[in-house]
Amino acid sequence: MRMASAFMAVALGLLACASPNRQSPLPQGQGTQNPFPGPLPGRGDKRPSPNPLPEGEGTRGPLVQGEEAVSPAPPLPRSPALLPCPLFPPDNIWNTPIDMLPRHPLSDDYVDAIGRDAEFHADFGSGIWPPEDGGPIGIPYVVVPAGQPGVSVSFTYDDESDPGPYPVPPDAPIEGGPQSDGDRHILIVQEGTCRLYELYDAWPRDDGGWDAGSGAIYDLRSHALRPAGWTSADAAGLPILPGLVRYDEVLAGEIGHALRFTAPDTQRAFVWPARHFASDLTETRYPPMGQRFRLRADFDLSGFAPEVQVILRAMQRYGIILADNGSPWYVSGAPDERWNNDVLHQLDRLTGDDFEAVDVSSLMLDPDSGQVATRDEATYLPAVVARR
Repeated sequence: MRMASAFMAVALGLLACASPNRQSPLPQGQGTQNPFPGPLPGRGDKRPSPNPLPEGEGTRGPLVQGEEAVSPAPPLPRSPALLPCPLFPPDNIWNTPIDMLPRHPLSDDYVDAIGRDAEFHADFGSGIWPPEDGGPIGIPYVVVPAGQPGVSVSFTYDDESDPGPYPVPPDAPIEGGPQSDGDRHILIVQEGTCRLYELYDAWPRDDGGWDAGSGAIYDLRSHALRPAGWTSADAAGLPILPGLVRYDEVLAGEIGHALRFTAPDTQRAFVWPARHFASDLTETRYPPMGQRFRLRADFDLSGFAPEVQVILRAMQRYGIILADNGSPWYVSGAPDERWNNDVLHQLDRLTGDDFEAVDVSSLMLDPDSGQVATRDEATYLPAVVARR
C-alpha cells in the first residue's frame, strides 16, 4: 500500500506498509531438501524450498558416497554469460562501501535475532541437487539479445508487478530447475536496453507466455527504486541479481557490491533501499528488510582459500543486505560449474557473531532513489585493523 507518510518513516530508519506475511525457502541441513514450503512475496501461499549446497570431500557438485553406483544425473547447468551492463551506477547503494559507516545501535539485537551462533552458508555452487532429479544450486540468470521477443506474463499479484512484456527465452533457466516447486525465480538481463527483468514463481504456458507470482523491471543505468510498499521478485522489494555472488567476480579477485542474504524472522518494517516488508513481527529486536550488515574489520581472513577471501573482503567492505525471509545467514549466488563446493563450505566457519549491523541512513540522498549522498572520500577508504 502506498502511504503519503512513508517517506517520513524512512527518515526515521523504518518504513512499514500494509502487506501480509511472506516466508521464503528454508533449506535445512547439508545434503537435504527442506519439505516445508514458503509463500509468494508478501503473501501467505506456500511454496517448497530450493536446494542446499551439498557436501563432499574433493568433490564438485552433489556428493556420491563410497563406491555405490548412482543413476545418471540430469545435464549440468551451463555457466552464466558475462553481464553486458554494470549492475547500477557506481554511486548506487548496492555498489557503495559501508566499512567506515557507524555501527547500528541495535546491532546486537539484530544479530541475536538472526542467530549469533548460527553458521553462514553459501546457498549456491556447482552441479545439480538432488543428483537424481534436482536443479542448479543457486539463483541462475540469463543474458538475452536486444531483439529477444517479449512475451506476456500474468501475475498473481499484478497490483505490485510491472506489466511487461518480458523477454523470456523458451529455455530460460529457472531457479531449482524446470520441475522445481520452490521459488522458481527467473532473472534476465537484456543487451542494448540494459534492463533487468526478474520473475518470482514463474511457470511457462502452452501459448508461449508465462504465469508468475510477481515481477519487476529495472533500468540498470538508473537509481530509481520501486514504489514504496511494493514487492518485487524478492520479499524486500529489491532486485536479486545485484546481490548474487558470481564466479567471474571471484575469478577477477574482487566483488564490488553488497551481497543478498536471508534471515528467519524479520520486522514488519523496511529501511532504505528496501521497499517492502514480509512479517507480522513488530518488536524492534528483529531486523527490518533492507538492513545492512558487515563482516567485522578484525576478522582474520588468512585461513581461507583465496576465492573465499574475495567473498569475505566483499562482506567487510560492501556488506550483506537482508532481502528475504529464510534460513539464517544464507548468502545467495549464481550457480556455476566452476565453483568448488568443498571450498565454498569454508563459509560455514562464519557465525553471526562475526558480523555487525550498519547504519547507512547518512548515505540516503532521496528515499525514492538508490543514489548515495556525496560524502567525504574517507568514508570509502577501507578499514585497516592491525591484529595483535
